[in-house]
Amino acid sequence: MSECPHVAELPRPEPVPLSMTCRECEAAGTHPVQLRLCLECGHVGCCDSSPLRHARAHYGDTAHAVMRTFEPGQLWRWCFVDDSIV
Repeated sequence: MSECPHVAELPRPEPVPLSMTCRECEAAGTHPVQLRLCLECGHVGCCDSSPLRHARAHYGDTAHAVMRTFEPGQLWRWCFVDDSIV
């Protein structure tokens, strides 16, 4: 794990989740495999193993680079820009 420059730019404290599931998956009638929380705005999206990859789409739409897992018992963050765990 490394500290990327995008982590230092994140709001503190981290944002409140905007939902408890991927709203885009709900709207599309699909099921998220796992959830990710955008650490800039609180958007909750599904992971890259989900059919529609809404967390990555959120990054593409907003350039919000860092997310964290939104799964119980997991504590890691991912930077889409650096393509690595941070």
